[in-house]
Amino acid sequence: MKAVIITTGSRGDIAPFTGLAARLRAAGHDVAIATQAAFADLVRAAGCEFRLVPGDVRADLASTRGQDWQRRGTGRLGALRTNIEMGRQLLADVGRGVVAAAEGADVLLLQRTALVHGYLVATATGVPGMALELFPGVPSADFALPSLGVELFGRWGNRALPRLAFGLGKLVRTPLDDTVRDLQRELGLPRTSLAAVRAAMLDDPAWPIRHGFSQAIVPRPADWRPGVTVDGYWWPPAPPEDWRPPAELADFLAAGPPPVFVGFGSMSHPDGAALAETVTSALRRARVRAVVQAGWSGLAGSGDDVCSVGDVPHEWLFPRMAAVVHHAGAGTTGAGLRAGVPAVPVAVLGDQPFWARRLVKLGVSPGWLPLRGLTADRLAELIRRAVTDESHRRRAQAVAERVRAEDGAGRIVAALRHLDR
Repeated sequence: MKAVIITTGSRGDIAPFTGLAARLRAAGHDVAIATQAAFADLVRAAGCEFRLVPGDVRADLASTRGQDWQRRGTGRLGALRTNIEMGRQLLADVGRGVVAAAEGADVLLLQRTALVHGYLVATATGVPGMALELFPGVPSADFALPSLGVELFGRWGNRALPRLAFGLGKLVRTPLDDTVRDLQRELGLPRTSLAAVRAAMLDDPAWPIRHGFSQAIVPRPADWRPGVTVDGYWWPPAPPEDWRPPAELADFLAAGPPPVFVGFGSMSHPDGAALAETVTSALRRARVRAVVQAGWSGLAGSGDDVCSVGDVPHEWLFPRMAAVVHHAGAGTTGAGLRAGVPAVPVAVLGDQPFWARRLVKLGVSPGWLPLRGLTADRLAELIRRAVTDESHRRRAQAVAERVRAEDGAGRIVAALRHLDR
């Protein structure tokens, strides 16, 4: 079977699908991953065919508009506006290349940014498919939809807000609306609104929606329809057997007690130097050693108690840490939970506040902070609590046992055997 995975976004939106693809290949499937050019090497390293879709999230986040998104990404109304704008831009980029990306597929496996256009392709061609979500993608009374980035009005609001947001989105014509209409015309489908396509997909009993995180973190809501599942994490492939950490990092780890990890992944901070100064000051006030990962912000620390690194697999690094300070992206959050270490989330935008709140609710974290308005004092206090309060480590280790016992990728492989649209 030729399986085509279409996924775009940051590295955290791509890496889990390389792990899933490896499992699909081991089960005998031929796998292509369609994504942006920046991740071609990541896809090919997993042994998969690379297919190009338009867009460059790193450039988007580094742009003036992207920096504005990140500045207002965790305020209530600001987050709602930001996440709608970002989502529409990402989906429009994918929409311009989804037909070519899906060519020759026997099954389509679609991440959030490809869902609307991929669902139209599946509808027109009869190719079976499923949605693969890294965070909850279906409205529920149990929580606010993470993609909207806000929590308002309790259970009633949790159900009503997505409809309100999508309804407001209909009032403004965007490149996304144009790509939906263009694709409907190209495929010979009736012209309907974006909201109608989304509603049809969410309600379609023949369209599975599967989630790549653990029920230990987010239990499956009772108000989700049949066919919407929570399967467990899809872990990226393990580093090659001959992989070795940089000598400087290995020496640093051997020279003292476990340090604290600090890294904000694919977030592109408008002032990397100021962020580095805040982080360095917080680490000194907390009196901890640290490993600081550059990420897209070019973050670096200073001093004898700090080791600055580039790309190091979290699977290897996180279990060696006393705590992890990160942006609460879905993939990094999962890696920290798998490692069984306390967390200090510093959320920027999108679904990150949702995961940050979850970590606190689980008892894995003493609290979370928005990157907007981050101060050294507040960060230092949470780091101190994360490394000195043993309850957070005990809770993290208990959650890790549950997470490690699950086989999320195996459940997707099994589901493909029964997929028939």
